[in-house]
Amino acid sequence: MRKSIFPFVIIVCGFLFITLSCKNKETIKDALAFGESNASNDFKSIAEITFDSTLVATFFENYPKLKSFKPDVIALYKKQQYHYIWFDQKGINEVGNLLYDKISNLDQEGIQTTIPYKNKLDDLFQDSSEEQKPKVESELLISSLYFFYAEKVFKGLDPKKSEELGWYLPRKKQSYVNYLDSIIINPSLINKDEKEVLGQYYRLREILEKYRSIEKKGGWDSIALDPKLKSYKPGDSSPTIAQIRTRLFITGDLLSDSKKNIYDPELEKGVLKYKKRNAFSPDYTITPRHIATMNVPLSARIKTIIVNMERCRWISTDISKAKELIIINVPAYQLTYFKDNKPVLISKVVVGKALNKTTIFSADMRYIVFSPYWNVPKSILKKEILPAIAKNPNYLAEHEMEWHEGRVRQRPGPKNSLGLVKFLFPNSNSIYLHDTPSKNLFEQEKRAFSHGCIRVAKPKELANMILKEDKNWTPEKIEAAMNKGEESWYTLKNKIPVYIGYFTAWVNHDGEINFYEDVYERDERLAAMLLED
Repeated sequence: MRKSIFPFVIIVCGFLFITLSCKNKETIKDALAFGESNASNDFKSIAEITFDSTLVATFFENYPKLKSFKPDVIALYKKQQYHYIWFDQKGINEVGNLLYDKISNLDQEGIQTTIPYKNKLDDLFQDSSEEQKPKVESELLISSLYFFYAEKVFKGLDPKKSEELGWYLPRKKQSYVNYLDSIIINPSLINKDEKEVLGQYYRLREILEKYRSIEKKGGWDSIALDPKLKSYKPGDSSPTIAQIRTRLFITGDLLSDSKKNIYDPELEKGVLKYKKRNAFSPDYTITPRHIATMNVPLSARIKTIIVNMERCRWISTDISKAKELIIINVPAYQLTYFKDNKPVLISKVVVGKALNKTTIFSADMRYIVFSPYWNVPKSILKKEILPAIAKNPNYLAEHEMEWHEGRVRQRPGPKNSLGLVKFLFPNSNSIYLHDTPSKNLFEQEKRAFSHGCIRVAKPKELANMILKEDKNWTPEKIEAAMNKGEESWYTLKNKIPVYIGYFTAWVNHDGEINFYEDVYERDERLAAMLLED
């Protein structure tokens, strides 16, 4: 009899175990739906708990300001199989707390915005109870605000808005669903990840902190011009000199402020440093124009830093992977050629004037053309050349020009508007780099004179650097090709990415902030967009 009862007991016990186990799981599911979990101890870790996927839709009905992040949140939890991300046995985990700290201090990232449901977030993270139990509402709120943070700090303005500002450089593409995996593995990435945001961004962020610190201490006073002096040179004495000295001390161009009224050697060093940082000619004379830039309000400088941090968000970090790279910063009127992430050539450039803005874009350099013809664009032919011919029938001959296949072109030679060499990176904007016979333009501080193309002060040096490892060329052959008077094309063995950018504030590797004139007047419009967003 005992033998027949024993199997029955086993079956009953097994049935009861399964029933209780299922009931326990249903209890957890139901409890989580109401925002509570009293059974987490039945699991090895919170990460093993899942929640009902239908609760995502309910969450966004209750939190409509976050609805734009719904597709990302769904993708995130499908990937995570609806397991908890932001909780562990002690409550909200390290990554969650780091994220809350970053969201609460978005102003440090140069972002001025309203954080949706900030009060709810504060209540959640400032909960003083010893153990915060996982709640679906809390979990989805933190995830939604992660995507909010990623959009503001990593992505920036919508690409359509940046294109409205004439920015056609390729915007970086990133899955912030996948990026969260990296942050969970290494939480410190949320503080500084140069693979996600351009390294320049973090240097600007440090300067932003410095300038806000100056602001808290009272900023700087406006410098009053001395009516007796139109400019200031070493040896001059004036109350204005003392004001200039104080101003340069505040921004770190001088290490100390002696309060002296005399323009002494110590001040000379500070003036040179200041001029270098603000794209002025490196001399000791201080003019009203220089003082005017010193009088730019601190709040305006802070705004300039913020808008350039935004531009950094748009740049793909892939550019740092290029073995060779040419970058032109339009406001700085400067070209920098990088090899293995190190600058090997820096050259002044002339860019497009306000009516013929140089386009902000990128393309691969493929050809060098020695002794080039200049095929006059139709717009220049119509507006400039034809009226000149009407006034002077000998205009073409005097300018080494000729008709060719129904168009006007200028023959190769030292008078050619493209100089002795041009560098082509095919693009729909018809923009390229080239030499110029008008060398005097490079001595100007403001160098926006062209019809859109970029004139290079060091074209021969650039050609030599590009072809340095090419066995087909020597400096002598390059010199001969440039002066041959016959056009010749050479296809580069390796394409070189060329990026034409627009940064009115840039921090060099010494940590010094450089400010440049907003030549195309784009900063104010971008600042307004950031406030609207």
